[in-house]
Amino acid sequence: MLLSTLRIATRKSPLALWQANFIGQQLQQRHPQLTIQIIPLVTQGDQILDRSLTKVGGKGLFVKELEKALLNQQADIAVHSMKDVPATFPAGLCLPVICQRAEACDALVCPHSIDFIQLPIGSKVGTSSLRRQSQLKHLRADLNILPLRGNVNTRLQKLDRGDFDAIVLAAAGLQRLNFTDRIQHLFTIDQLLPAPGQGALGIECRQTDQHIRQLIAPLHDPLTALCLHCERTVSSALGGSCQVPLAVHAQFIDQQISICARVAHPSGKPLLESQIRGACDQADPLAQQVITDLKAQGALALIQQVLAQS
Repeated sequence: MLLSTLRIATRKSPLALWQANFIGQQLQQRHPQLTIQIIPLVTQGDQILDRSLTKVGGKGLFVKELEKALLNQQADIAVHSMKDVPATFPAGLCLPVICQRAEACDALVCPHSIDFIQLPIGSKVGTSSLRRQSQLKHLRADLNILPLRGNVNTRLQKLDRGDFDAIVLAAAGLQRLNFTDRIQHLFTIDQLLPAPGQGALGIECRQTDQHIRQLIAPLHDPLTALCLHCERTVSSALGGSCQVPLAVHAQFIDQQISICARVAHPSGKPLLESQIRGACDQADPLAQQVITDLKAQGALALIQQVLAQS
């Protein structure tokens, strides 16, 4: 029996709703007979705003309620920001679609038209991410990095009322919500290496729902999927989570795949890095070389030190 209505589970934040509606529009363009129903849900990650994610269970808190909706047959698919998706999935669920990646970089937002290097000494910079904190402190040890939680709109409001001198957010989220004009400085990959999966959307569904999987298959982008496979492989091997200052990014350069990963102390020092480039059909061995290299540099010991201090 052909499906007439596709139910999309999503978080209630403005960015998550934009992403769910965007995927819905993409599917309707390919399947005009399909009616899209958005099912907004409040996740634990959205409810707990007074503590850092490292204290309350990590980024997986943003997807659990959506996965419950899939398992309980309340929704047909769930749309996720891939940087929030854990390495493993509940029994019966899968992630068959990785959409083409948007901007992967981070962005500096501040009231004045200056870039990161021009921020005054001691500036209060807000971010929810240990990954960002460690790299920002590595670049500018003089900055005062402060925790910042909430959705994109909430974080911008906190900046505008003077709680921070600047904040750092994913550029893709700002662009999707029409806040591109708020970006004062777009960090390069070399300056601030992104989180695994940053800028990409994924679609999760029930493993046995073959009809649903056929409907969403046209949105899958194999090149983005290959990059994210490398990023998530490295992250998983090193215990990547919001509790670990780990950055991994893969991209295509001159028809080859380039993988770069960093592990750093929240203070910015030490910062360990491994980068490799090679043929796309060697993506898995290349990712394993990055893992081996970082382990040889002492990445696991550094990660254990960070976890013990958190």
